[in-house]
Order: sequence, then structure tokens, then C-alpha cells
Amino acid sequence: MNRPNLRVSVSPGAAGVRGSFARALALTSLSTFVAMLAYSGPLGNAATVTAALAAPPGATLWILSSMSTGLAVSLLTAGALADQSGRRRVFTLGAWIFVGGSVVCATATTATQFVVGRVVEGVGAAGLIATGLGLVAAVTGDAGARSTAASWWGASMGLGIALGPLLTGLFDLAELWHAPYWLLAAVGAGIAVAARWCFAETAVIPGRRLDLLGAALLTGGLGLGLVALVEVRLGGLTPALICGGGAVATLAAFAVSQLRGRSPMVDFGLFRRGDFVAATVAATATGAGVIALLSFACTFLVTSMGMSTFEASALLVLWSGTSAVSAVLSRKLATWLGGTVQLAIGLAATGVGLLLLTGLGIGSTGARLVPGLLVAGVATGVLNAGLGRQATATVPPDRAAAGVGMNNTTRYVGASVGVTVVGVLASAPDGDLAAQLSGWNHVAVLTGTLSLAGAAAVLALYRSAPGQDHG
Repeated sequence: MNRPNLRVSVSPGAAGVRGSFARALALTSLSTFVAMLAYSGPLGNAATVTAALAAPPGATLWILSSMSTGLAVSLLTAGALADQSGRRRVFTLGAWIFVGGSVVCATATTATQFVVGRVVEGVGAAGLIATGLGLVAAVTGDAGARSTAASWWGASMGLGIALGPLLTGLFDLAELWHAPYWLLAAVGAGIAVAARWCFAETAVIPGRRLDLLGAALLTGGLGLGLVALVEVRLGGLTPALICGGGAVATLAAFAVSQLRGRSPMVDFGLFRRGDFVAATVAATATGAGVIALLSFACTFLVTSMGMSTFEASALLVLWSGTSAVSAVLSRKLATWLGGTVQLAIGLAATGVGLLLLTGLGIGSTGARLVPGLLVAGVATGVLNAGLGRQATATVPPDRAAAGVGMNNTTRYVGASVGVTVVGVLASAPDGDLAAQLSGWNHVAVLTGTLSLAGAAAVLALYRSAPGQDHG
């Protein structure tokens, strides 16, 4: 069992702690759900938005990638900033930024304005995601409560991904594609206001200054890297090479700044912990494996299997919806198995589910994908719950938000790389159904194998330092 490393910071009696925990968990779960609702929404109506905004060729890819870009470049910075200046402060600021981005999307008249709004939504969502579990951790030191919080966090993530495309698809049927963004803005404002009553502010780390240089270098490096990946998918080799080179140089400068700085954002000493490295590897494999393939799945189902976007989204609910249920039911697994073993099992089962999605041929229907989606859904729920728990359990209590930020940054960077690889390898000429199906089969095998390899790596790290995961 993982050794609890969370401290009780609010303890006005048992009933008060339970009440604080329930309120904090409820708002954290809601904010994660809303963030994932926004993240996955364009999968349900990207074609409609592209047409309504008279977007140029290639803009659809930016519409789909822009929020994940905002998330990836902001999560670690938001987590480090929260631990240094107060988690509730960053959570509330993130909520208001999310509201602003949603309003920009709701009022967009051009593709550029919409993409900017999505990036801003991602930056705001990073503040919510990076701080939520740390704020819950601040009101309880119980390992069981920590597992419960991680399970509901994972369930909220799965449920948001499941319902996002369905929500935008339903509004799309009524020709109200702006409406979901007004709804997100309203709920985001409610979350910002409720934070004052649901969360206690965490203490600022004494003597620690904000690492503004590190934040700027990390944001710039990740941003350039993600732009390079999008340009690769669009076929712009020269811009991709320029941005990729800039990303490498900027991230190298970030690493130097962290090694020499007095108050670095990243504590490289954490990488001597096997359980922390295992959680980081698992998050990366999750992004590059199951998230990458199933982010591409909606496009594949529409273009190659003749489904509407709503039908494709409904089919994928078998994965994302099942993961939400599984995350809640798996809350005691870490107690029985250990957190790192839970990650290994989740990744291995996810790999099996992805391999079950192969074997499509001429005449195959969506029913052929059902077994694989269900297996991958159950496994992803176990994995999400484990990742949420290990993100805070493998770092010191005063670095909980940075731990969540690091874990989710690697997940979204892994997803960005994975989606690019999947999109390139699965590409096939329009009208060549056999080639399109073959491309899907190949990338399903690739992502499934990657998940299995991630499980093996996590298990190897567990065996190399078992004492860190068992008290």
C-alpha cells in the first residue's frame, strides 16, 4: 500500500473534515468534468464549426488541437504556481480564464478567434486540473479518502470526454453550435464563485519565489513543440523543422534553468523515486496510446465507416462512459495492490482492448469495435483513477499541485505526439476504403503494443524500488 504523504490542514472536528472533504471533492469533480466536456466537445461538431466560420483548409486540425495545446503548455506551470502562491487562488483564476475563453468561442466569427478562444480555455482548464486534487488533499490525510478522490476525479474525466461530443452534436442538430460555449462559460463562473466556500486556501511555501524564467521557457518550448507536431500533420515540413528546433533549444534552456535555479519549478530529485517515474511513464503511455487512437477514432468512423458525427460519438461512449463507471468502482484497488501495480494492470488491459479494435475489413460495422471499446473503457477507468492518486501520492504534500501538473503535462504531450503519429500512419487516399481500414488496423496494433510496453516499463520500475509503493 502506498504510504500516505498528505497532511490534514483543516481539522475542526471529524464532521467538519468530512464536510470539507465532500465539498472539495464535489467541486473538483465538477471542474474536471467541465474541463473535459470542453476538451472533447469539438469532436461532435468540428465540421459544422469549420463551415460556419468559413475556415481555410487545415483549420479543422487547429480547432481540434488548440485546447490540448493550451492545456499541455500550462499544466506544469499552473501546478508549480499553485504550490508557491496558493492553490485556491490559481484554481479560481483558472476558472475565470476558462470563462473568458468560452465567451471568445461563443462569440467567434472567424476560425482564428475560435482557435484563440480554445487555447485560452485550455490555459484556464490547466488551472482547474492542476490544483483540484491538491485542494482535496489539503483537507484529509487518509489514504482511503485519497483513493476515493482520485477515483471520482478519473470518473469525471471519463464522463466529460463521453458527453462532450454528444452535447455539441445535439446543439448542432438545432443549429446552435455557439450554445455549448455559453453554457460552459456560465458553469465556469459558478465554479469560480463556489471555490471560496468549497476550498480552504493552502499555505504558501516559505522562502520560495516564483520561477518566472522557468515558466516562460517551459511554456515556449512546449508551445513550439506542439505547433511543430500540428505542422507535420498539415504537411508543412519547413515550419515544423523551425518550430521543432526552437522547441529543443528552449526546453534545453529550461532544463539548465531548473538545475541552476534557487526555486525551480521541477524538482529533478523526484526522478530518483521509482513510483514517481512509473506514474510519469504511465501518463505518457496513456496519452500516446489510448487517447491518441480514440481521438482519431471519431474521424475514422465518419470518413471510413459512413457514420454521422453523432453516431460516432455515441459509439465511443462505450469507451469513455465505461471508463467513468470503472474509475469509481476501482477506488480500493490501490489499497489491495499498490498504486504502481494498478497502473501496470490498467495499461496492460488497455493494450488488450486496443488490440481488440483491429481486424476491420470491407463490410465491418461498428459492432465489431464494441468488445475492444468496452475492455479499453474498463481499463482506462482503472488507469485514470490510478494516475490521479499517484500524481499526489508520489510527491511531497507541498508539491501536490506540481505533481498533478507534471503527470497531466506528460499525458497531453504524449497524446499530441501520439495523435500526430496515428494521423500520419493511418492516412490513406479518399475513396480507398481498403487502405483506410488497413491504416486503422496498423495504428490500433501500434497503440496497443505501446500500452503493453508501458505496462512492462511500469512493472519494471515497481520491481526496482518496491519499498516506495508498499508501506
